[in-house]
Amino acid sequence: MKDSGKKSEQPVTACLFSAAFFGALGSSFIYGYNLSVVNAPALYIKAFYNRTWMERYGEPLGAETATLLWSVTVSIFSIGGLLGAVSVTMILKILGRKGTLLLNNIFALIAVLLLSLGESAKSFEMLIIGRFIIGVDCGIALCALPMYLGEITPRHIRGSIGQFNAILICFGVFTGQVLGLPELLGQENRWSYLFTFLALPAVLQLCVMPFLPESPRYLLIERRDEAGAERAFQRLLGKKDVSQELEEVHAESRAQDNMHTASVLQLLRSQAVRWQLITIIVCMACYQLCGLNAIWYYTNRILRDAGFADNIIPYITLTTGAIETLAAIISGLVIERIGRRPLLIFGFVSMAVFFSLLTVFLNFQDSMSWMPYLSYVCILAVIASFCSGPGGIPFVLTGELFEQSYRPAAFMIAGIVNWLCNFAVGLLFPFIQEALQAFAFLVFVVVCVLGSIYLYFVLPETKNKTFMDISQSFAKINKIPVPSPGQEMELVLSCKPDMYGKDIIKMESSF
Repeated sequence: MKDSGKKSEQPVTACLFSAAFFGALGSSFIYGYNLSVVNAPALYIKAFYNRTWMERYGEPLGAETATLLWSVTVSIFSIGGLLGAVSVTMILKILGRKGTLLLNNIFALIAVLLLSLGESAKSFEMLIIGRFIIGVDCGIALCALPMYLGEITPRHIRGSIGQFNAILICFGVFTGQVLGLPELLGQENRWSYLFTFLALPAVLQLCVMPFLPESPRYLLIERRDEAGAERAFQRLLGKKDVSQELEEVHAESRAQDNMHTASVLQLLRSQAVRWQLITIIVCMACYQLCGLNAIWYYTNRILRDAGFADNIIPYITLTTGAIETLAAIISGLVIERIGRRPLLIFGFVSMAVFFSLLTVFLNFQDSMSWMPYLSYVCILAVIASFCSGPGGIPFVLTGELFEQSYRPAAFMIAGIVNWLCNFAVGLLFPFIQEALQAFAFLVFVVVCVLGSIYLYFVLPETKNKTFMDISQSFAKINKIPVPSPGQEMELVLSCKPDMYGKDIIKMESSF
């Protein structure tokens, strides 16, 4: 901690920036793009379903069957994501962080082929299977990428680099909106190219990532490859002397009872990480249940009520994607100054405030001609509030709150919660909206308020702290003893000399 000032002057290397950017481009960007890509061509895809059904069975597609097919097409993305999250621990253990990201591109390219060729093959099944496979890709990516970014980054910029995940998600959403415009690919004879575009980020990642380092923490703790970890740190940090970084990882490794990767069951049973796990579950549940996904349902309706013509609404809704991206970038720039905890709590509290105002404005929308404009401003404010903290920090925290052996299982649980809540919102919100009408947003006010209260009392600040420091900050609430310096010395002396070689002698002398 004493040389943190010196570390803060260290610039971000080209290697570290490339790892963050291309890692997120082939992962987070694809997830964000798939959140918005089906909106613009929805009518054309439904027409393709009807046309294919007519050619096969000689009769038009029934209304109920059409609704079912479209619902499956949209929702199966979340089911694929859940499967990806469930399988990620096993893949990470075998292939490592970088290897998992590279393998994941195979799912993306298979999905691209199915989604792009479904229309010419006259098979709507190909589109449904393609959406499922791209969901698997995104489920794996949202676990593997934040873990990789957290493990390759120095602690003084870990939050900023971690926000590449959120920035590229938002940029993916925005890109899907732009390419879906009628002048570009949002036409009846071009909509399949919207899915072909997905090949570009996947291919770019495949071309660049093999030349970038694996996570040095993974190499040192799980592979026992000290030389490889040292080379990875040297490339990522742009300096020759990385002994301090290696010692920090060794200290983390010594502090863990189980040197091997913990299973989900071991994570659930461990008292040492109980409140870290509860915190991540709360963060991920609030991430999906805070109401952002439901906002898109109202945007077009509010714009129509404001008097905007249907043909210009797609251009106005581009502001939502632009605000998302801008807020995520600003969050990435200030996160190391302000901290994770204040941004997260501020984001949820702001969302609660603007959802409350939106509820008021929607109820008076018909009485005053200018009220829809205020509603739309509230929508933009909700989006900006979400991206200022809740949109990216839960992924950063999942990597920070757990030490190496627990991290893959923690990301798996976080991913399962994320995708289950995503599916629940898509399934239940139409019924909530039908029952409560404009008051439906008050449900999200409750979620945001409860989430911010929990975080205020439980979550410690994690900026510029080692993974060991963060774990020890939960020791009291987890009711486990914090090791004293003497106990730490005993732990060092109890390590087998052949496990770490000559570096153990170096580290013992540093205590």
